[in-house]
Amino acid sequence: MSWKRSERLVDMTHYLLNHPREIIPLSFFTERYQAAKSSISEDLAIVKEIFSRKGIGDLMTIPGAAGGVRFFVSVKEEDVKLFVKELLAMIGRPDRLLPGGYLYMADIVGNPKIMDKVGQLFAAKFGRADIDAVMTVATKGIPLAFATARYLSVPVVIVRRDSKITEGSTVSINYVSGSAKRIQTMVLSKKSLKEGSRVLIVDDFMKAGGTINGMISLLKEFQATYAGICVLAEVENVKERLVDQYLSVIKITKIDEKNKKIEVEEGNFFQFGE
Repeated sequence: MSWKRSERLVDMTHYLLNHPREIIPLSFFTERYQAAKSSISEDLAIVKEIFSRKGIGDLMTIPGAAGGVRFFVSVKEEDVKLFVKELLAMIGRPDRLLPGGYLYMADIVGNPKIMDKVGQLFAAKFGRADIDAVMTVATKGIPLAFATARYLSVPVVIVRRDSKITEGSTVSINYVSGSAKRIQTMVLSKKSLKEGSRVLIVDDFMKAGGTINGMISLLKEFQATYAGICVLAEVENVKERLVDQYLSVIKITKIDEKNKKIEVEEGNFFQFGE
């Protein structure tokens, strides 16, 4: 099959966007399009320039005999600002407040477009880190974990509250929940995580950070470490924060159940890593 340059560029862009962080040899593209290496290099230069100019990502050239490219997702600050502003308006609605001071978040974590965008934000911050898997705890963190893992090209590891027969042998730990101060249990299948893995922990909501702290403890049972912590929303003014270093998109500064008022602001996304 003979490919026109316009066809190559479209197909090449589609392939790169769907294979982030993977090292792709130039030989893959030359064979795929039956084109000379010089033509492929010119095509990649065009894609690289457009990716950079539009804030889509960075296309890294890998020198050497084999040669190749590697795509890392990125985000434009103005686009993130607009997205976060819209998210603040959604989360700050009074009708989201539930009895007991809880917030209804199911419509947000169940929205594929929102989760995909947040996953892109997390991957933009941690895309160049050494990460082997994304970890979350069932159930609300699962959509966000998969969205993040998509942009990192790594598997998702799901921690559960109780063991499932379909997961085989498991490792179990007890931990203290940050807000309620209750002893709780979390388990992880022995087959789901290799020893020595570096993991990005992702969750939808964090108060004191007890659940995340529990996942960190669970990682130690696998001789694994965490490369970072990302949360969609955090609650400010917590008496005892159990987690120090983390990235957040939204910060809930005040929940006034009596007057049905929720105050929210940007999280630390823009300051994280600076």
